[in-house]
Amino acid sequence: MSDSWELLRQLVQDVNQQAEQAKELHRKARDLTGSSRSQDGMVTVTVGPQGELRSVEFDPRVYRELSPSELAACVVEQAALATRQVSDELRSLAGPLIADDVPFEDLFGEGVSFESFLPGTDRRKPGT
Repeated sequence: MSDSWELLRQLVQDVNQQAEQAKELHRKARDLTGSSRSQDGMVTVTVGPQGELRSVEFDPRVYRELSPSELAACVVEQAALATRQVSDELRSLAGPLIADDVPFEDLFGEGVSFESFLPGTDRRKPGT
């Protein structure tokens, strides 16, 4: 019987440790940003952990050298690159905690909360 209790104690300890790791990951993930600057240096875009736009900066020359459609395309391209950067960083941070059979997007897609990491819970916040 003591072996069973020891096994149970170890399992509880492991779950608690993983929960703490998941909380720490969630804290780090909230603060992640990704930035990308165009090759010509005229457009810099920064996004948050969900790919949401945090800032767009233009070199003053951009208005003389790019048409509105070229500028728009450049912003979209830099936003995509910045989002990929933050996504890669998040995957790197989360990799050790995610089971191979759980899609990354289910844990870190839009509307996901800390509870997403807990077994047997709906992976989305209510209303999303």
